[in-house]
Amino acid sequence: MYNLLVTAREGDWDKGHYEFDKSRILEYTNEKIAFALKDLTSSNIEKLKSYPTVFAYEGEKSDFQIGSIQSIKERGRNILIEFEFREDIPPIPFEKIKPIASLLDIRSWEMNRTHWAVKEENLFTRLRKIGITVNETTPKKLNQGRPTADKSKNPKITTVQGFIGKVLSLEERDGNEVFYRGHSDKIKYKLEPSLFRRDEEGNYLYKDNEHVIYRELLVSNSADFQSDVYTLDSLVRMQHYSLPTRLLDITSNPLIALYFACKSSINKEGEVVVFSMNRKNVKYFDSDVASCVANLARLPQTEKGQIDFDSEIFNEQPAIKRLLHFIKEEKPFFEPSIKPEDLRRIICVKGKHSNDRISSQSGAFLLFGLDAVFDEEGTPDISVSRITVTNKNSILEELDLLNINESTVFPYIENSAKYVAQKFKFDKARSSTTKHDG
Repeated sequence: MYNLLVTAREGDWDKGHYEFDKSRILEYTNEKIAFALKDLTSSNIEKLKSYPTVFAYEGEKSDFQIGSIQSIKERGRNILIEFEFREDIPPIPFEKIKPIASLLDIRSWEMNRTHWAVKEENLFTRLRKIGITVNETTPKKLNQGRPTADKSKNPKITTVQGFIGKVLSLEERDGNEVFYRGHSDKIKYKLEPSLFRRDEEGNYLYKDNEHVIYRELLVSNSADFQSDVYTLDSLVRMQHYSLPTRLLDITSNPLIALYFACKSSINKEGEVVVFSMNRKNVKYFDSDVASCVANLARLPQTEKGQIDFDSEIFNEQPAIKRLLHFIKEEKPFFEPSIKPEDLRRIICVKGKHSNDRISSQSGAFLLFGLDAVFDEEGTPDISVSRITVTNKNSILEELDLLNINESTVFPYIENSAKYVAQKFKFDKARSSTTKHDG
């Protein structure tokens, strides 16, 4: 295992300290490793510090330097590290690294993006292939092996009654609004929108082509979007049809979330995630902040990457001017001034109930800003708690008695037909005690 740290700013590695935006942490990292290391617990910090570290600049012209991370601290949305270089290892020209880049799991285009990756390769073994022999210094009492995720200590329920009891016992302050989300596999799923999902090697599946897939669906199904006023309206509709977007579905109905936690992966533990936030932080479909964030979907990834959030002339940047153009298309009187922090926020939005599914599921959304990362333990604006769900088949039967089932959650005739057929399918075990007359 080793850390690969890449920055674009020349001279940053001369300072002995550096701050990474949290959204850039664990990019180009195997999904299972990224999941295990996502929480900066004291144990994970010690693991990261124990790995040898490569310090590099974007591009293929600068040298690699080898060292170690001395400290890791959270600073708001950033991670501050302090580091040292190994004095016994001279800088390594990239031309020497290039022949073994694939062996080091350095991927195509990876050196063109500022990020922090953790690689499942033995750095020193690979360096020997290019004639660089070094002493491997491993801190004592530290396991440098592949990290594994900690087991959850969340409360566990096995019945609907037990679940309702847990929900009602949650301590929420007056003035807060509560939403829920169900995960059928509490280990597999994270609090991230489908647009931000990666493959097992840590590569983004859709993010770089967000502006393309947004427009492609509009082109191929234009009639379905004619009534949409805002870009957010279109994103909600796209989300409904399973297009990857920067929206994450949540619901105000805890039983709907419980249904989703149980409906698949029957033999795995599910979970219901509970979100609590001040009502004043909940936005509506016509919110100006929502328009700013939603229209990021129309901006090419190259332009998003050019936005300098520290610029004193933030709104004069070409990418921001183009974003303002998109916003003014839906809000002609929008003032040409965007707050930089708004574009990186995660906001709760109540969209229009433009289809039966959103209405039946009491749907709302978390809208993710540029490179936004939702801390699995919650944010300053949104608190998070979790309830582990087991005994799924029995819970689904209980939910059915409360009219929470496939037919009502997905109110389309094909789903109703599927539900009715399954419900009244011949079951030998029940045939002797149950009879249905027309």
